[in-house]
Amino acid sequence: MADNQSSTPVTSSTPAGTAAADPTAGASSAQASATGVNSARASATHEGEGVTGSLVFNCNPTIEGTPQIDPTALIAPSAIVRGKVVIGPDVVIKDHALIEGEVTLGQGTVVEPFVVIRGPTEIGAYNHFYQFASIGEACQDLKYRGEPTKLYIGDHNTFREHCSVHRGTTQGLGETRVGSYNLFMVNTHVAHDCIVGDHCIFSNNATLAGHVTIGDYVIFGGLAAIHQFGRVGAHAFVAGMAALNMDVPPYVMAAGHYAKAYGINKVGLTRRGFSEEQISAIKKAYAIFYLKHKTLEEALPLLDELAATEPVVQPFVDFIKANGRGIIR
Repeated sequence: MADNQSSTPVTSSTPAGTAAADPTAGASSAQASATGVNSARASATHEGEGVTGSLVFNCNPTIEGTPQIDPTALIAPSAIVRGKVVIGPDVVIKDHALIEGEVTLGQGTVVEPFVVIRGPTEIGAYNHFYQFASIGEACQDLKYRGEPTKLYIGDHNTFREHCSVHRGTTQGLGETRVGSYNLFMVNTHVAHDCIVGDHCIFSNNATLAGHVTIGDYVIFGGLAAIHQFGRVGAHAFVAGMAALNMDVPPYVMAAGHYAKAYGINKVGLTRRGFSEEQISAIKKAYAIFYLKHKTLEEALPLLDELAATEPVVQPFVDFIKANGRGIIR
């Protein structure tokens, strides 16, 4: 039985063996009992019990405000738009989509059927949300109690079927941020307080836990997952089904369960216009850190020396010095 359901049966309060004078008395008593159960549900806080259902959140809140809709926007008659929603020029909202709360949809954004977008959420221009995506919903953190947190999404992102992106928490940044030109494939998940850069690709079922930071041009293979508070640096490649319990530096390929480093992402770097000289310098940095069997304290002075003459190495060095959850080796 789900935790937001009551196991107490709703019965008449008439004592056994006593005839009701009014034939509607039983129904009235049942209604009163039901009201009592609902009151008990509404007043329950269940602190520390990990409840995230209707015992904590108001499932039927009053949505205040009037939508502001640009005259060029196209909205299907069956779509629901309510609250302080701002719809920009040339936005398309298709059948049975739900947009509610403090939501902004930038120019040219397309919302396919049965998408749910809740606020506070600010979405930029030319994003495309495919059917059954859930955007800006309350997060799954058990400490979250409905505080007014936010979600920001940049421009030109694609969210395929069943994607979910949650707002932040007051224990974290208070917001979740997604950059621009990203592709989120089917059933990908971005949890609360994540920061995602630009030009990233998340393959089917890739999962980001809470408080994760992803740099630009990162690729996640299918079913890959990263631990909360994890980091992945720019231009890194995370193989399919990889499990990241530590951080992946920029330019590095990670694979395995738990993931380890498997060289640099040379193919990706070449595609993005890195020169042979730059790729060679990145290879040298990788060798110093991963192949020379040096400790972090021994490797960092050598990396600093290399970065002084090869600026492309500096992001690699800075990432390692930050040392969040530790670096995969």
